[in-house]
Amino acid sequence: MSQQSQLIEFLQQELAVSTEAIALGVRRSASSPNLLPIVLWQYGLVTTHQLDQIYDWLEASIMT
Repeated sequence: MSQQSQLIEFLQQELAVSTEAIALGVRRSASSPNLLPIVLWQYGLVTTHQLDQIYDWLEASIMT
């Protein structure tokens, strides 16, 4: 499973981000997939607290 797929699973299961919100974020960040968390935040689809959780998860997933 790719890191983006794992991130999407985390967003859905742990943060309860809707499939529609994730789809919008993926479309808007298509040219730079690494920007998905920022795009979700810019569109108000995740809070700053959730953004922190996403970056904590990303950091932990890189360490393992």
